[in-house]
Amino acid sequence: MRRTLVAFALVATVAVAGALGYSSYTTEREFVRLVAEGDEAAASGRPFQALEAYSGALALVPDAVVPYLKRGRVYQEQGELDAALRDLRRAAELDPSATRPLEWLGDISLELGRLDRASEYYHRYIAVDEDNARVLYKLAVSQYRAGIPAEAQASLDAAIRLDGSLTDARFLLGLCQRDLGQLRAARTTLEFVVNEMPAAPGPREALAEVHAALGEHPRAIDQLEALSALDPTRPERLVAVGLAQARSGRDNQAVLVLGRAVERFPDAPQTHAALGHVWLSIAERRTDRVALMKSIEALTEAATHSTTSSSALSDLGRAWTLSGDLPAAERALRAAVTRLPVAPEAFLRLAAVTERQGRMLEARDALLQYAALVGDREPLVAVATRIADLSVRIGEPLLAVRWFDRAIDEAGPSPLLLARLADAAWRGGDAARARAAVSEGLQLAPDDPGLLALRRRVASDPASPAVRLPGT
Repeated sequence: MRRTLVAFALVATVAVAGALGYSSYTTEREFVRLVAEGDEAAASGRPFQALEAYSGALALVPDAVVPYLKRGRVYQEQGELDAALRDLRRAAELDPSATRPLEWLGDISLELGRLDRASEYYHRYIAVDEDNARVLYKLAVSQYRAGIPAEAQASLDAAIRLDGSLTDARFLLGLCQRDLGQLRAARTTLEFVVNEMPAAPGPREALAEVHAALGEHPRAIDQLEALSALDPTRPERLVAVGLAQARSGRDNQAVLVLGRAVERFPDAPQTHAALGHVWLSIAERRTDRVALMKSIEALTEAATHSTTSSSALSDLGRAWTLSGDLPAAERALRAAVTRLPVAPEAFLRLAAVTERQGRMLEARDALLQYAALVGDREPLVAVATRIADLSVRIGEPLLAVRWFDRAIDEAGPSPLLLARLADAAWRGGDAARARAAVSEGLQLAPDDPGLLALRRRVASDPASPAVRLPGT
């Protein structure tokens, strides 16, 4: 009896083991079948069936890396990037040594503009495999787009050492060198790329820019002419050639090229605008009335198009100003400051026109808008001083003090600026500030008559006249 029970127990154990083994074998076969089915669906352009098959495989084996990787790729190709990121992150978690999910995570992050995350994923890839030139190039792209060309240059140097045939990497290297001020190195790099990719517009455009920055205007024009020949249907190519000719001082050639552009592309406002800009430059340099009239004619034609740029309208305002027609100039400039993106010089020109017409408040406000638009990108000493002077004239001396301070911060103290600041402070009722400015000015120029007169005025009459405060 005892032996019978033992026999039954052994049989039961074998049966359970066999059942478990059969179940595992069946699950494995079904898993493999579903992954293969997903691969076939993906290859034949049936993404929804592929997603369903990979999901079924994951239901059987939730910790399998391959279905997450493949399903993430399908999601990526379908533009469902958040779902793709979720699957690829899970694949990377399950197998930290796997490089493919890291690369694809970097690619998606780059596509979404998440540059820090893209760099992180590519760095993690390189930590596993530092000899992949393609991923080093992608890392450089993320770094360059993030505004750190020096780091991008280091990544590109490493990529090119591994694979010298990566022309795209050399092109990006040339851009990094250009942005870092390494103009001669950039010229050499970009010339190599242009020889390798003669029909690609990007390298020629960059090389033309580098030639121009080096003062090599004929070579820059050669590249722009080649671009125009490669793409003769785009009016901006001919416009670029004409404007480059003008920048190099070849006025006659510029007018000929842009005249040809107007003839070939009469409905393109940029051709008329460029021709008008060149005629305006000639008129200003030579005080040439005929050139001025030709400028107004071309720019007026450009202004009839709704897509005309703010710069073109600003040029038209400048041309009318030179001709003496201030109302026409103001109309053009007010149109210019409402056309996006706004050309900053339009506000300067509008300020000059309204000031000449005696409207000081409008002139001052136009200058304030200019200063807000350019921020710290441009020197503001002259503009800040004009804002301050106009503010004094319209009875807002306290605002003038702030702008005289801005001019002094940027240009450094001078007897003239300190005297004007002291006068504005006195007019605004701030006698202590006025005395401090006068004292500082006299340290620079002890015998300055204007500062000495201000010192006597502040000492004899510390109370200022009533003033209108800003905004009242």
